[in-house]
Amino acid sequence: MFRLLTLALAAVVAVAAPAQAKAPFKSDRIIVTTVGQGPDVVLIPGLSSSPKVWEQTVKDHPGYRFHLVQLNGFAGAPVGGATTGDVAAPAAEEIARYISEQHLKKPAVIGHSMGGTMAMMVAARHPDEVSKVMVVDMLPFMGAMFGPPGSTSESLKPTAERIRKSMVEANDAQRAAALNATIAGMIRTVDMRPLALADAQASDQDVSARAFAELILTDLRPELKSISAPLTVLFVRGNNAPVTDAQMEGFYKASFVSLPAATLKRIPDSDHFIMFDQPKVFADEVSAFLKN
Repeated sequence: MFRLLTLALAAVVAVAAPAQAKAPFKSDRIIVTTVGQGPDVVLIPGLSSSPKVWEQTVKDHPGYRFHLVQLNGFAGAPVGGATTGDVAAPAAEEIARYISEQHLKKPAVIGHSMGGTMAMMVAARHPDEVSKVMVVDMLPFMGAMFGPPGSTSESLKPTAERIRKSMVEANDAQRAAALNATIAGMIRTVDMRPLALADAQASDQDVSARAFAELILTDLRPELKSISAPLTVLFVRGNNAPVTDAQMEGFYKASFVSLPAATLKRIPDSDHFIMFDQPKVFADEVSAFLKN
């Protein structure tokens, strides 16, 4: 009888004892905050941006647990480990480590701009960690837009270095003017420009410059075939693009030709920040993506 009572008490204690908490994720490359409950979704902002770009996305999609990624060195976050070298690739590896160590069950991953590059890196280099990927206005080889047809990472190195150097050496007035012009060209909705501009102004000048140069030289086209998760790509033909809608669509199709199952969709009447310029359309696209 005593043995039975002892076993019963032990069972009660085991049930009542709280589950051991997960160790907090520590990284010198990224900071992750979690919002909501439900299936896991990782949201990655772009160059010199913050998770603020996803505020409406989170509001529009209750019933999910969103993991909001902030890269060190961007939008006022400490530089941390991003003091030298590449920015996007090491951060992508940290996102993959976060997914693994926090025991996320094959989350959906959505990345905007540079965040899209990082989403593709995670999906190609850690295919078992994700269930689906959405890339918001980013090519697998952004450098193709910075040189003549046939340009390669190697041939674009002088261009990338020249751009990096000019960004680093810009004085306060030059940097402010460049950021204002850049944001104006990326966001049609005037009321949404201050948010993106504040993030960019608060970003470390050297980190942003190195990240931009890295993006020019990063060619993920050979890695696309390693992506096994469904891939959705939303893209635009911005007001300043010197091509037609059909030409832009053809360019994207050619860029993703090694991944024929990818879903490519051009969003009309929008510039680079689709979530700002076409919020309803973007919300609908994210809803369809998450439900499929």
